[in-house]
Amino acid sequence: MYRLCIFFALMGATSASAAAPSFRNTIQPILTRYGCAMGACHGAAAGQGGFKLSLRGFDDDGDWLSITRSANGRRLTMEDPARSLFLLKATKLVPHKGDKRFEVGSPEFNAIADWIAAGAPGPKADDPRIVSLSVAQPHLVTKSGTVLQLKVTAKFSDGHSEDVTRWSKFNATNASVATVDDNGLIKTTGTGEGSVSAWYLSQLAITTVTVPNPDHIDEAEFAVLKPRNFIDELTLKKLRELNIPPSEGAEDYEFLRRAFLDTLGMLPTAEETRAFIADKGADKRDRVIDSLLQRPEFIDYWSHRWSDLLLVNGDKLGPPAMWSYYNWIRRHVAANTPWDVMVRDLLTATGSTLENGAGNFFILNDEPTKCAETVSIAFLGTSIGCAKCHNHPLEKWTNEQYFAFANLFARVRTKNGVQAEERVLFSDTQGDLVAPLTGKPPAPRPLDVTTPISMTSTEDRRIVLADWLTSPDNTLFQRAIVNRVWANFFGAGLVEAVDDLRVTNAASNEELFAAACVHLVENKFDLKALMRTIMQSQTYQRSSITLPENVADLRYGSHYVPRRLKAEVLLDTISQVAAAPTTFKIDKRNANRGTSESYPMGFRALQLPDSNIASYFLKSFGRADRVATCECERTNEPSMAQALHIANGDTLNQKLAQKDNRIDALLASKQSDEKIIEEAYLLTLARPPTERETHKATGLLTSAKPEDRRTTLEDIFWSLMGSKEFLFNH
Repeated sequence: MYRLCIFFALMGATSASAAAPSFRNTIQPILTRYGCAMGACHGAAAGQGGFKLSLRGFDDDGDWLSITRSANGRRLTMEDPARSLFLLKATKLVPHKGDKRFEVGSPEFNAIADWIAAGAPGPKADDPRIVSLSVAQPHLVTKSGTVLQLKVTAKFSDGHSEDVTRWSKFNATNASVATVDDNGLIKTTGTGEGSVSAWYLSQLAITTVTVPNPDHIDEAEFAVLKPRNFIDELTLKKLRELNIPPSEGAEDYEFLRRAFLDTLGMLPTAEETRAFIADKGADKRDRVIDSLLQRPEFIDYWSHRWSDLLLVNGDKLGPPAMWSYYNWIRRHVAANTPWDVMVRDLLTATGSTLENGAGNFFILNDEPTKCAETVSIAFLGTSIGCAKCHNHPLEKWTNEQYFAFANLFARVRTKNGVQAEERVLFSDTQGDLVAPLTGKPPAPRPLDVTTPISMTSTEDRRIVLADWLTSPDNTLFQRAIVNRVWANFFGAGLVEAVDDLRVTNAASNEELFAAACVHLVENKFDLKALMRTIMQSQTYQRSSITLPENVADLRYGSHYVPRRLKAEVLLDTISQVAAAPTTFKIDKRNANRGTSESYPMGFRALQLPDSNIASYFLKSFGRADRVATCECERTNEPSMAQALHIANGDTLNQKLAQKDNRIDALLASKQSDEKIIEEAYLLTLARPPTERETHKATGLLTSAKPEDRRTTLEDIFWSLMGSKEFLFNH
């Protein structure tokens, strides 16, 4: 009976046609769309049931051979396509562990039958190649409960376009806002903003789905706000679009504490807080911002941030090389070197790794593919690692692009220097990286660049890379650093995760993101200029106290989102408040190589050049180990271990109990109990206590016996430093 079904289905499908279906542009998308070429089926590394395809069809030639030639060609029956195992299994007319993929007589069935009937021709060099993919509605604004059919169109190099909706793969990024089925049918499920991606032949198209808050918001709440700069204008535009009202502005003491922590990684002193609150100048916040950007602690904080990014690690480098690398970073931060200049200096480094610390980047990334993956994450904010084995399943990067990019680093060489642990970095004039798929070295070229570097050129390929990477036209380079700086001040990037700038991972405010990149380029990649603009904005200076209508917003800037202090910042602030510095011991593996056992007394955690420091506190609170370039190395999520350590651990308790610390200084100051309590609040929370707090805490201290006054004050500090108000930036 099944043969009769196939016969009638093929009557039209195998009729004489102008051209056989293209294996590259028709058959491969079908195999991907219906799961045959996916990782759970024949696209797995070892295939399934003796039949292997490349993941998502990235290897056209290999897949054609596997289908038509492997297993003695038994999968296709040219003289009678109806009897081809390739069709019988997909329609489950014979047993198939992968279940039924499509129906007899469906467009997929007919296309494959036509292709077999035409002799199953393989991919051709002159096949039209996909140029672009687009969706009919790239930005959809609707209400919850809406159903919409997405239409996807592919444009090819020969000029023709096709509706490829049926054979595209779809994915929704925020299921709480919208979902999408296998056929591209979008259903909105809640309020907010999400996106739906369509994938076809390694090209991606995105539809953003915006579902405003249905509550009525008085326009007057927006009208009274006077935007300070483009950040405010575009944030308010997005909030209006989503119908989310903004919170009030932060109080002076809230702003001051926030600005100090985000810029310097430390708290303002009690004197600085008093002076700022007493200052009546309309420009006092701007003056504080300018002063923070010039302080030496700014250099400590941002040197540490970029050391995380560039993996300064004494376990991977000897002490002299580690210090050379860290000092190179620190010099650039101190000089406020433009970001593009700093990155260019890093990527084109040559000479001694002890004299030019930037060269240690290539000691840590000592293989072309490792260099390529680190550069793409650190400076482009995107991971190309998946493309090492196959075309990227969530991005546009192909296997060929990956190895062409990695080949830019194939001629970087090192040799021993004259000093111990010294390496000398140089660029060779020969040597290439072979791509496993082709068995040949691909012509080296940066990502998304069509013209490759000549294989016979003796120029240092890294110079071409640096020219492309730091170009004002390279939007990925701009977006990567803007997103990292933005995340420092808001706790989350405009794209989250910070180093996941996939096309399929939409920004919370794309217009704002683009404007911030333009601002960066106009200011010649001056990161301080970007920081100043962010901190001056009303968006940054908004209160963390939410309204009922914006309490669920964590992305769009309606209020400041509290976040736990980073491990190093929290340890430094505890030491700062208690006036009890931490002693940091150097890892024994480094100490055995001739270094001292401890860093100098008074070193803050943010001044440490190396992450390879034995510290239970830093480890428990999620410091980065600097093993891989990934924001995921660091965690700011609270945990039970952290709560227990704050309550009962050695760090806080020992610092408060230490002799000649802050407690002793306050008790010896002969101030009134009320003034001591005020000082405690200013030191820990950067604000004066409320009347109720003053009355309660002063009562405890006043009623304590003389011999118990120190213990009582310790307990008061312990309570303040264990509170969310201290542990979180808000």
